[in-house]
Amino acid sequence: MYSPLPIAVRTRRSAACALYTTALIAAFIAALSLSSAAQAVRTGSTPPPDPSRVDIFGGYGYLHPVDSDINHNQYQPINPGAVVSITGYFNRYLGLQAEGSFFPHGPNDCVYTAQAGPLLRYQKGRFVPFAHALAGGAKVGGPVFQPCTWGWGVTSGIGLDYILPVWNNRLAIRPIQADFDYSHVDYGPLVQPADVSGGLGEIFAYRLASGVVLRLGATATPPPVQLGCTIQPVDAFPGDPLTVTATPANLNPKRKTTYTWTTTGGRISGNDTTASVATAGLTPGDFTVSGHVSQGIRPSDQASCSAGFRIHAFEPPTVSCSANPSTVMAGESSTITATAHSPQNRPLSYSYSASSGFISGNAATAILNTTGDAPGPVNITCNVVDDLGQQATAATAVIISAPPVPPSPTSRSLCELTFDRDKKRPVRVDNEAKGCLDDIALTLNRDSTAKLVIVGHHGPDEKPEAAAERTLNAEQYLTVEKGIDPLRIELRTGESTGSSAENLLIPAGAAYDAGSTATFDTGSVKRHGEAYAKPAAKTSKKIRNSAN
Repeated sequence: MYSPLPIAVRTRRSAACALYTTALIAAFIAALSLSSAAQAVRTGSTPPPDPSRVDIFGGYGYLHPVDSDINHNQYQPINPGAVVSITGYFNRYLGLQAEGSFFPHGPNDCVYTAQAGPLLRYQKGRFVPFAHALAGGAKVGGPVFQPCTWGWGVTSGIGLDYILPVWNNRLAIRPIQADFDYSHVDYGPLVQPADVSGGLGEIFAYRLASGVVLRLGATATPPPVQLGCTIQPVDAFPGDPLTVTATPANLNPKRKTTYTWTTTGGRISGNDTTASVATAGLTPGDFTVSGHVSQGIRPSDQASCSAGFRIHAFEPPTVSCSANPSTVMAGESSTITATAHSPQNRPLSYSYSASSGFISGNAATAILNTTGDAPGPVNITCNVVDDLGQQATAATAVIISAPPVPPSPTSRSLCELTFDRDKKRPVRVDNEAKGCLDDIALTLNRDSTAKLVIVGHHGPDEKPEAAAERTLNAEQYLTVEKGIDPLRIELRTGESTGSSAENLLIPAGAAYDAGSTATFDTGSVKRHGEAYAKPAAKTSKKIRNSAN
């Protein structure tokens, strides 16, 4: 409103007061900022804050018109005042601000603004410089008698916030906000004659503000997309299928996701989080599979990964060879077994060879036939080959044994003749002795090559000639009655061990151990009585050396 003091005096006083007040407030805010920063450095435990979603500011304001008048009356500075604003951010940089300023008690009666516009900020740690441009309404009272009237105005400027490390970073101080204001108000026609009311008011002014900011929400930039790859199996052989799996992170589920795959070896197929690699025909070596995920054109919307695999050469098969039985007689057979293994389970084929004999079979077992083979070793080779042509061999042997040498023939004792029952005829072959000689005759007839040795014995009270007579009588029965060739019978006498005669069968090729026995001259032996008991209806006509 109108002041009785000269305009220059009022202007100087107002400016001095404004500068003094502004300096005090700036010093206080700077001290508070430095104290908070120092505390944050000392603790070192508070992480940098995320950008806010909404800022609400309220603080002191100072408005200073520059070369602005109406009807040659200058607009004066206004101190104090207030500035409040609310800003909503679309992201960490750009927001929309609505601001109001209140200067109700100045020499110009009033200055009010209600404006909105964009705000651009850039946060670096806890410091947030910003710039804004606003437009809207301005309600201004004239310097003389112009009433508070609505017009229009614009505001633009810069400022700085410092985020305090308290209350989860929800408070900040604004040491300075410096703006340029322009307002345009039409007060109506000039009132004559003094021209102290009415007219068109244009104010060009700078405005300073400082205060406190309440920070709400957060607009942290989403973390960049990440991608990891795994492949199974890592070690494989040509033809083995491989599966590669992508593990993404930080994807936006509302955005389209595209996967692509490439490989340095084999053929890869798939357009999702998994892909398959065909390795048929790959040579041994190391290869790499690469994956890529994309949700946009920005680098943070894309990620890549890679995983390696190794192709190994197929290993040849192994085989061992065995025979059961390992020793046979000529003409017998033996089972040959090939125990084969392919490390990669390739199909196997079997074959066999032998140094002699005949071997048959094309599976894991074969049969060796030794018919007609001479005694000695038969060397056998077991062969196995896989479907890639890789082969392995092993050997074993079967021993063909010579037929066993028959044991050397040995003498065999037959039944023994006893002569101690007939005391009157102690050298006569009685009926019991004849039964023994009948069995001996049957034995000689069965083995026409065998010979008989008869060893006669005499008792201690008998003459040695009794032993010879007993052998002669037994021989006579065998040759005369049983038709045994006398040349197959050998007569001997032995020690005085009793009235008996031993009979020993000597097979062809066997040697007789004479021991203490001896041969005798059959012609010199004088025989007594008949040689053996005659059958009732038959009398022998042949008597060797008949008794006198």
